Amino acid sequence: MRFAHLTRLCLPFAAAFLVTGCLDDGGSSGGDDTNSGRIHYLGVSGLSYQTASQSGTTDGQGRFRYYPGETLSLRVGNLPIIEDVSAQEYVTFLEFLPETREPLQSPGVDDEALRDHRLIEEQQFGNTTLLNMTRFLMALNWSQFVAEDQGIDIRPRVITQLNAALSDPNLPDSIDFTVNQADFTAEDSPVNRLLAAICFYPEDNVLCSEPPTDDEINSAPPRPENDEDIDPEVTYSEDLESLRDRILQAVRQIEDADNERARTYLRRELNAISREVARRYFLADHKANHPASDTTIKTIQIRRIGGAPSLAQLEAISKREQDVVIHSWDWQDADVDYFVAGSAGGESELLINFRPANTYRWVRKQIRVIID
Repeated sequence: MRFAHLTRLCLPFAAAFLVTGCLDDGGSSGGDDTNSGRIHYLGVSGLSYQTASQSGTTDGQGRFRYYPGETLSLRVGNLPIIEDVSAQEYVTFLEFLPETREPLQSPGVDDEALRDHRLIEEQQFGNTTLLNMTRFLMALNWSQFVAEDQGIDIRPRVITQLNAALSDPNLPDSIDFTVNQADFTAEDSPVNRLLAAICFYPEDNVLCSEPPTDDEINSAPPRPENDEDIDPEVTYSEDLESLRDRILQAVRQIEDADNERARTYLRRELNAISREVARRYFLADHKANHPASDTTIKTIQIRRIGGAPSLAQLEAISKREQDVVIHSWDWQDADVDYFVAGSAGGESELLINFRPANTYRWVRKQIRVIID
């Protein structure tokens, strides 16, 4: 079925899950027919996951196993994060919450009058619950900050300490991610109290010990002014004071993962997934030359690496309609028809915009058409 470009009509198509390779580890046999999904592009490791048929811990690349049609629940240690989110190839933090997930199905329209999912993704970055949850997971990263080329690394030692803190009757046993940010980031907030109970260093590191008390510092002898009088076997008050400062400075706080870092992280991960999806598709040609006398209808084919394209929606425009005109497009056949309307020397860039059947993300490709 083909539609003239004047209607700019895009029809929905039943979504199909993209079957990806199984995880390389985890004890699976060669006959394992589960799909491999991932939390974000660079991954979030150390999360406990559960589907109707699978359970385990996300690996170093944030991967989990599932069967198409299953939902996914995630915990960090004994702390629930999400429940019953659709399991798929990529699960992002935006899909953790109904209020940030549902808008993704209605893309924005950019300056080219073409649909663009990234506009809607960006709008979700103001959601307080999303930011609180993102900041908490980033704060659990083994190093203080999440590196640009790495995912979130939540190590077993962190999980063990978090579970111990959650079980401590003197500490909070849950985190409310829906509270306003002033309450979420307060010095004595549940998230900061739990983070303070976690040491992000090896167990035998001195920074994981209790800081010296004021009494211990005041009871210790002062450091001699003359270096020759310093006894290496004696711990001086200045040493204890310095150690206390180092231990206190090593305590992780939610402000270490502030809103700007959270937005930068989310944007990075979402853009990486969009690029990965786009890399799977290409146009049969990137440039076309036609004589001005040839006004017959030409066809641009959308192709997919490793298989036939399955599209849900499709649209196209010509940047210079006086030279090249879009005649029609067909999302079922994954192609766009156009014809030359200008004189020799004219040209136009055609923008082919489409949404694959298994995602809300739109992919844009272009072809340059030159009139000889």
